[in-house]
Amino acid sequence: MVGGVDALVVVVSAANHSAAWPSAAMATLGSLVGSLVLFYLARKGGEAYLARYTSRGRGAKFRRWFERYGLVTVFVPAAVPIPMPMKVFVLSAGAMGSRTSWFIAVILIARIPRYFLLAWLGTRLGPETFPFLRANLGWLFAIAAALFVLLYAGIRFAERNRANGQNEAPSEN
Repeated sequence: MVGGVDALVVVVSAANHSAAWPSAAMATLGSLVGSLVLFYLARKGGEAYLARYTSRGRGAKFRRWFERYGLVTVFVPAAVPIPMPMKVFVLSAGAMGSRTSWFIAVILIARIPRYFLLAWLGTRLGPETFPFLRANLGWLFAIAAALFVLLYAGIRFAERNRANGQNEAPSEN
């Protein structure tokens, strides 16, 4: 149910509580570095690279999602410890010219709570962490959906306010 890095953080945290926070920090750093490598590869390859891997099937569907929802498509799978596709969204972010600073912020805002929560669960529940996560899978999906909806609504609200601000004529005093 959880990914390899997630499982490793839990196992290390359950086995050695003093290693919980460093393992969460290293998982976060590793995820950021790995995502940035993929992000920059896509940035260098640009649209041609993206077209090759997202022209058909699931890749095309994910690409449309990214075009519509932007970095929210990176945040949700990065934040929730259930297997969700993320690589194609990272590729999309790089190839479609997302700002690097925003991309880094999204990864960190998503991964820090994810890995530190898993480390905390590992120290508290030990080997029962995986059954606990499995038993609460519905809640994890609901959290992922709620995060997406909230972030999407926030983005739409900000876009609407920005557009309204540009359309208003300056007042003369």
